[in-house]
Parts: sequence; C-alpha cells; structure tokens
Amino acid sequence: MIFKLQKWQLGLAIGIGAAAVAVNFAACVSIPKGAVAVSPFRTDRYLGKWYEIARMDFKFEKNLDHVTAEYSKNADGSIRVVNKGYNFVEEKWKESVGKAKLVKGQESARLKVSFFWPFYAGYNVIALDPDYKYALIAGNNLSYLWILSRDKAVPEEIKAAYLKKAQSLGYDTSKLVWTKQD
Repeated sequence: MIFKLQKWQLGLAIGIGAAAVAVNFAACVSIPKGAVAVSPFRTDRYLGKWYEIARMDFKFEKNLDHVTAEYSKNADGSIRVVNKGYNFVEEKWKESVGKAKLVKGQESARLKVSFFWPFYAGYNVIALDPDYKYALIAGNNLSYLWILSRDKAVPEEIKAAYLKKAQSLGYDTSKLVWTKQD
C-alpha cells in the first residue's frame, strides 16, 4: 500500500521529527565511563566564586586567563552560572551567563549546564574536598575537564590527586591549560 502525503503533512512530519531529535540532543548529558559524581552533594555549599586552575581547552575559553565561575541560586531553584575571563589576545573581558540544574536529585553532584538554551552539557563534580575548597569537574566526555579552587592556587597534593584521578579515567592531562590567575 502506498500513502500519498500532502505537502503540509510532510512538513509537519519533518518538523515533529526534527523537534524530537533536538529535544533528545538538548537533554543528553552524560558522565565519562568510570567517573562517579560526588555524593552527598550540598548545592548551597558549592555556590559562590571559584577560580579556574586548569582546563581542557576548547573554543569558548580559548586564550582566557583570570577565569572565574560564580554560582548563585535563581528564583526557580536552578543555579545561575557566570563564567568570566580575560582574553589576552583580544585584550578584553568575556562573560557567559548560563543556567544549571541537578540531573539526579539533590544528593548527587551531576548537573546539566546550558549557555545556549535548549542545549545542555554535563557538569559532573567527581572530586571535592570536605570543605568545598577544591573541585575536579568532568564534562560529558574526556574532552572536558576542570580543576577549580576557592583560591587562586591549589596545594600540590590536591593537584597531584586530581591529576591522578583524571588520568585513571582516561584523561590526557598533558593537554590541560593551566590558567594564569596572578
């Protein structure tokens, strides 16, 4: 049996299909194989200003130093994310504002972050000291990794432990960019 579709029916079918793909893509956040998010996780303790110590470089942070991330609560319960850094090539400050939401309930440090709605990326806190001063963040895959600190530097023992953990998950830590904070 052959079906004949009207132009509007074909357009509607294509539109619905495209929307379904976009929604699925937009909601797709993951964690690298073998990585485990910190649990329990206290969002309120994580809020505030963090200094980027190191990152896997990517397009949106290219040529940035003095990078900070500031997290605060939005009225709807989501987390406001403000990333800021100085582009030393263009000699100007850059800022991106986004929104984060917990992925797996209130206890796990798995979040999804969006700077371009409706697209989200994984933000997984995979190491965090008890005082919430130092954090190791994994993205969706082995192309995204950050070391954050409440101070502009991190103790060598924390740095070594975080590098070891990242390497054990398959990260090539020789590709890390060490952010200038001075």
